[in-house]
Amino acid sequence: MKELLKVEGMSCNHCVNSIETSVGELTGVSAVEVNLGNNEVSVEFDNTATLAQIKETIEDQGFDLV
Repeated sequence: MKELLKVEGMSCNHCVNSIETSVGELTGVSAVEVNLGNNEVSVEFDNTATLAQIKETIEDQGFDLV
C-alpha cells in the first residue's frame, strides 16, 4: 500500500531525517519519502504495518497530521 500524508511542523532537514528514520524502522514499511516543500510524507508499506502506527510514529516525533 502507499499513502500520502499531509504533515505540519516540518521545517528543516532534521525534521526530514527524524520522520524518515522513525517511520522507516517500523516493520512492514518499505519506503518513506518526505517532501518538505509540500509538507507531505509518502509511505509504502505492507499489511504488517498499519496506517495508525505510521501516523502515531510521526506524531511521536512532534509533528501534526492534517
